[in-house]
Amino acid sequence: MRILLVDDHNLFRNGLKMLIDTIPGYCVTGEASNGKEFLEKIAKEKFDVVLLDIEMPELNGIEAAKIAIQKNKDLKIITLTMYGDEEYFDQMIKAGVKGFLLKNSDLHEVKTAVDVVYQGGTYYSQELMQNILKNLKQVKVSKANNLEFSARESEILHLICEGCSNQIIGERLFISKRTVEKHRANLLLKTDSKNTADLVIYAIKNHIVTL
Repeated sequence: MRILLVDDHNLFRNGLKMLIDTIPGYCVTGEASNGKEFLEKIAKEKFDVVLLDIEMPELNGIEAAKIAIQKNKDLKIITLTMYGDEEYFDQMIKAGVKGFLLKNSDLHEVKTAVDVVYQGGTYYSQELMQNILKNLKQVKVSKANNLEFSARESEILHLICEGCSNQIIGERLFISKRTVEKHRANLLLKTDSKNTADLVIYAIKNHIVTL
């Protein structure tokens, strides 16, 4: 698997490269220290997955991702992020990135993320998602992409975006956990989401929630 690392810190980039290269079948075949170099690299070479930092000189990760994906909508980008970068989350999602990894992730999680994204899925660090849920400023459930939510679906989506479990949602709404599970399943189906993380991402992309 051909991987491109884009980060302006040489020590971090070199360390991550050494770790990734220890995984059988994986190889870091390109490196870039800023968004401009990243765009030049993908114009000349083909990569299976890109690991892209957000804050960089010349051209930041947000703008670089927008340009890159506009040119190649099939490009698979995973954002490398730190705690505190949640403010950029919705911008990167709108740009079209496929995943988010915290920079303190272990090698196993890096491999998992790369595998999932390479196979066409999306991957969001669980720790990052929990932090994002804590920092949601507003939840407004009405219409999104012409979808209509029932009153009960709206209540449950609201609580899901607050990070509530099925058990807690049931207790707050005075309904059974099984009923919550059915509504959650319907919401996943209606929004074409594979899991709760995708559902929250859907809500962010469609301005149902704001960070």
